[in-house]
Amino acid sequence: MAEASKTLDIRVDYVTRVEGHGNIVAKVEDGELVACRMEITESPRFFEAMLRGRSWQDAMFLTTRICGICACGHGTASLKATEDAMGITRSEQTDRLRRIVLDAEQLESHWLHCYFLVAPDFFGAPSVIPMAKTHPDVVLRAMRLKKLSHHICRVLVGRHTHPIGMVPGGYMQLPSVRTLKELRDHVAGFEKDVQDTVDLFATLEVPAFERETEYESITHPDEYAFFDGRLITSDGDETDLHAYRDIIHEKVVQHSSGKHVHNKRESLMVGALARFNNNHGQLNARAKAAADKLGLAAPCTNPFHNSTAQIVETVHCYYDVLRLLDSLVEAGVEDEKPLLQWPAGRAGTGVGITEVPRGTLVHEYEYDEDGIVTGANLVIPTNQNLANIEADFRVYIPQLMEEGRREDEITHLLEMLVRAYDPCISCSAHLVQVEFK
Repeated sequence: MAEASKTLDIRVDYVTRVEGHGNIVAKVEDGELVACRMEITESPRFFEAMLRGRSWQDAMFLTTRICGICACGHGTASLKATEDAMGITRSEQTDRLRRIVLDAEQLESHWLHCYFLVAPDFFGAPSVIPMAKTHPDVVLRAMRLKKLSHHICRVLVGRHTHPIGMVPGGYMQLPSVRTLKELRDHVAGFEKDVQDTVDLFATLEVPAFERETEYESITHPDEYAFFDGRLITSDGDETDLHAYRDIIHEKVVQHSSGKHVHNKRESLMVGALARFNNNHGQLNARAKAAADKLGLAAPCTNPFHNSTAQIVETVHCYYDVLRLLDSLVEAGVEDEKPLLQWPAGRAGTGVGITEVPRGTLVHEYEYDEDGIVTGANLVIPTNQNLANIEADFRVYIPQLMEEGRREDEITHLLEMLVRAYDPCISCSAHLVQVEFK
């Protein structure tokens, strides 16, 4: 093993194969870590401000524009916040359809991340493009699966990117039983691709790194929670969604246009690994078998295994889509009219929390008695992971230097660590610093 170096000077401007623009800064002088940052350099995006003055009918359509990957997740959280403020209860049929859409989004995003953004690191490729020649079967499978998840959303909500079919209280147009049967048959035809994905990622060995942290997610007694539940952490905190600020504490840092989040520790983690650690016992049988094959067991404190947990969740969500479609076909589709009017004279606050691919997402809206937004707060999963990424850096960099790693190796592994979190950086940029002179 090479002798450990006492100096390091890393600056990665714009980490590749992540959504958005973020930089890695790490500097070691005389064996002391003097700089260690994950800089978010995206221009701020003022969705909370854009919501103010808008009608309850506009909120979902506006907030789905926050992200082209988590559009259905933002839409779901937005609708839940509006419905909470309106004091309405959704039908079981509406919830089942929304659960399918949320499952499909987990599938689309996880497959995108694991195949297109993470896999090239393990195949020694700079991107997925060269893999089209070296591993065409892998790339073609990835494209088939990604297309499948888009198809599910297109059938149920018009399209995946910025859905148009979901509205407060229900849907603009409901699918027929025949459409649901056809969709179910189509989805069932991809079972081999799903299992082959598990087989592929079971052959890949993630870097060795462990750091215990606090894992946050929602949880539900009856299911592996994506759609609904109470907010919990692995340190034992639990609260109702309306008291999310008891756990999610946001703060501004100078080097980032995205806020940082903490609870009782310096940082926390959200996302697939956090969900797996908190709720693994509620995975369906096939997902549990996939976890065993992938060598993933809870509690897992290696953040690189966030991608592994994503593969486990794709198995769970794939079979959950089939289960939910079967239940809808069996029950039949009942015609339901979407809401057209705001409840007369009702003002108040609504909160919607759901799990999107990158973790726990919060939408909170304040409405006046005419259904006009007067205030909003959105807590994005990537914001909640930023402090944890930096905390990982502070432990991982000394470990790599002690191992005698070259600077280029350390740089690459730090980039891989950031990619493992699957950050959606554009979503996270929610502030601007103003200096008065």
